[in-house]
Amino acid sequence: MGDQGALASPSEVEEGSWRTWGGRNSSWEELLPHVGQETSVLLTSQGRSSGRNLPLICRPWRLWQRTTLCFAGTRKSWRRSMFFLAVLVCLLVVYSLMESPHRSFMSSVLCSSLVRGRPPESVFQCGNHGNSSLHQHHQPPRSSENRLREDPKVLLFTETQYSRLGKAITEILVANRIKYKMEVFGKSLPVLTNLSKGKYGTVVFENFERYLQIDQWNRELLDKYLRDYNVGIVGFMPTHEETQVGAKLRGFPLFIHTNMALENASLNSDNPVLRLTRAGGNVSGNLPGTDWTVFVSDDPNYVPLEWACSSVPHYAQEKLVAAVLDKGAIDGIQRVVFGGGLEFWLHRLLFLDAISYLSMGRLSVSLDRYMLVDIDDIFVARKGIRMTAEDVTALLESQKRLQEMVPGWKFNLGFSGKYYQHGYPEENMGDRKLLEHVDDFWWFGHMWGHTQPHKLTPAGLEAQMQRNKQFAIDHGIPTDSGYSVAPHHSGVYPVHEPLYDAWKKVWNVRVTSSEEYPHLYPARLRRGFIHRNIMVLPRQTCGLFTHTIFINKYPGGRAVLDRSIHGGELFQSIVFNPISIFMTHLSNYGNDRLALYTFESVIKFIKCWTNLNLQTVPPLQLGEKYFHLYPEEKDPIWGDPCSDRRHMEIWSKNKTCEQLPKFLVIGPQKTGTTALYTFLTMHPAIVANYPSPETFEEIQFFNGKNYYKGIDWYMQFFPIPKNSSGKYLFEKSATYFEGEMVPKRVKSLLPNAKLVAIIIPPGRRAYSWYHHMRAHNDPTALQYSFYQVITATDSSPRQLRDLRNKCLNPGMYAKHIERWLDYFPASQLIIIDGEELRNDPVYIMNDLQKFLEIEPFYNYTEHLRYDKRKGFYCQVIEEDKTKCLGRGKGRIYPPMNESESKILKDFYQSYNVALEKLVTRLDYPVPGWLEDDLQ
Repeated sequence: MGDQGALASPSEVEEGSWRTWGGRNSSWEELLPHVGQETSVLLTSQGRSSGRNLPLICRPWRLWQRTTLCFAGTRKSWRRSMFFLAVLVCLLVVYSLMESPHRSFMSSVLCSSLVRGRPPESVFQCGNHGNSSLHQHHQPPRSSENRLREDPKVLLFTETQYSRLGKAITEILVANRIKYKMEVFGKSLPVLTNLSKGKYGTVVFENFERYLQIDQWNRELLDKYLRDYNVGIVGFMPTHEETQVGAKLRGFPLFIHTNMALENASLNSDNPVLRLTRAGGNVSGNLPGTDWTVFVSDDPNYVPLEWACSSVPHYAQEKLVAAVLDKGAIDGIQRVVFGGGLEFWLHRLLFLDAISYLSMGRLSVSLDRYMLVDIDDIFVARKGIRMTAEDVTALLESQKRLQEMVPGWKFNLGFSGKYYQHGYPEENMGDRKLLEHVDDFWWFGHMWGHTQPHKLTPAGLEAQMQRNKQFAIDHGIPTDSGYSVAPHHSGVYPVHEPLYDAWKKVWNVRVTSSEEYPHLYPARLRRGFIHRNIMVLPRQTCGLFTHTIFINKYPGGRAVLDRSIHGGELFQSIVFNPISIFMTHLSNYGNDRLALYTFESVIKFIKCWTNLNLQTVPPLQLGEKYFHLYPEEKDPIWGDPCSDRRHMEIWSKNKTCEQLPKFLVIGPQKTGTTALYTFLTMHPAIVANYPSPETFEEIQFFNGKNYYKGIDWYMQFFPIPKNSSGKYLFEKSATYFEGEMVPKRVKSLLPNAKLVAIIIPPGRRAYSWYHHMRAHNDPTALQYSFYQVITATDSSPRQLRDLRNKCLNPGMYAKHIERWLDYFPASQLIIIDGEELRNDPVYIMNDLQKFLEIEPFYNYTEHLRYDKRKGFYCQVIEEDKTKCLGRGKGRIYPPMNESESKILKDFYQSYNVALEKLVTRLDYPVPGWLEDDLQ
């Protein structure tokens, strides 16, 4: 209102007022609430509104509404009404021309609100002006003696398990995949060596003063380890309630001032610690916190790492030392001490450099960083926020600038062909210009209609991909990238198997990415995995989403985005991840072009403050590099979809977590698990899994190749419960008990499941298992006697060693149960004495029902009876008939000879001692057979 535009002003229509149907004169201002909301946009001939509204003449229906509002029923203004109707007809003709395939020049003039404003410009200036000759890249000294383990860890001492700084330290270590052991500071030290090899490459004290206060015995012990293994200390000065000025640090020629507020930090480019970090000039402004400690020393053994200033007049002209290196001249131990915590982003980089330097390079992160920026939703965004031809030109120019800083840089464009040419005329020109420069970008296919895969049938899913591929072929878009991303990450994780089928069949996809594995947050824990030979890489966010398209409407304002760029979340995502794929959207490159501003700015900042080698390679190469770096991530860990709201939203509606078991019988083999399975299935509220054609009543999902078939495969073994179902689903796989990865996998998918384990005398279990294998014609068991199996050594034939391990290892009960207790609380585990199950199953089943909290209570007294012929309890099927286990159960084997029995007793002695301690700790009665074995 008040803008000059293409239509007549109110005074040109009629001086002073308009006459309305109400019989009175109404001023322009009085009519404005009715018509001005639209005409005010119509009158705008340049600039743009924050909502990218189009002129009213581009919306004739709304103009018709306003026209009828003003003139319907007005007899005295009949001529005026006819005039406006004529104008409306003209506008409809103009609009039809704008929507026609030819799109006249007039359309782009009339819809003038698409004219862009000036995109934001970076205000950051690097202190070294980008001069590569000023790069300070110090290699840490290498240890002359290889006395540390091949995979040393960081030993972290914290004040409490939940301390804030301790948590920040562990977050950085986890993000950079540096192994660590955390110890709450106490009276004793953990074991520091293993077989004369040092276990720890760096020791970190959350509170450095704790190190200074260690009692003499432990201090001498720790310092001796540090000297012997060339290991250093990283320490952080704590907050002090009382301000100290010139206080001497205990045992060192170093003085401190505490509770300082600092500003304008800079790095000493000549200090030997810098490796990842580069002295990039000054960090202007106040540093976080008002409780900094600064260091003062005239001893050349102490090298400043970081300086800062203070606004306090007494210190105004001084460069205060905020982090210092003790070169170890006094006692042979090098230390890096920080005067502030990790809230300051520069300390996070220096912390990694300190770990590298003090571990003699053994705990160093790579300086190579590979990054790829995906532009999702090409052709998809709604009218008014898509890219114009000018935006495409800006994208190409930005790409050239980025290529000068990052070798190989190319934007990776993901398209959905259905929405091609569905914008306003200028935006459709942008679509066409993208295709004119198709060879300047990398391309990958979304879905034809940008539909979430889990909402489509398998046939519909494949058809959508085929249409999108045909669109690509018709428009000259490459189809051989081997990469794809599902809309909204649907189907990638949690896995929707038809998506992987269609990807392989239509696009030959070999790599994809997702931000959902294992969860969206925290971002530092995102990881990759391989499923069906498709590499799934972790995808990162950069603070830009489909709705963040204008700088003046960015959540929290521009300052929030700039903080992420200048040392914040985006900057640290690149620094802490050797390989990063960033998700952006088409709308981030139109409008205010925030993506161009964001990535150019953050890369300039990285080049200024780090020595990282930035590169971009195509997605397939990126996947190969990722799993070369992290081969341990190839195997997925399937999580519980129902524990994550976002996962539930992208999981198929015909799936439910009620189809997953509520408890597992985990074994081990030959302890009575089949009998227990039979007794459980007698209960009317308990439902077992469907049988497997290969493994019969056992699914054996968590401990073998079946795990890689995914949870869809696992869930098909369980019935889909009805809404009113009170059934308790369970499965029994006796090989779960000793599986190395099984507890972790079960905890991830079934975090609330209850676990049932059975134990019998381990020697008897081993003997029974051996004869079980012979009965099943195992060639190795048939070839060797039981004595040969249990006395096999590491020099024995491999097949014999394997049989020995499978025979003896499950009987190490305490070892395996402790592994389960690393992941599950004791309240979710019940340990059944297999001898009691055999002799008094009714008592055991009653106890088990209480543990499982199953209703209704089932009276096993009426349904189990001892069978003298079999020698154990069987199911009552009629008053005088019982149904026992199969012919293979209850076999009678020849007795074990004394020498074999003694060998087994000696072998299991230490494991049985550990078992007694374990059951006592868990408040179980010690089984009678265990007491006998230990006498």
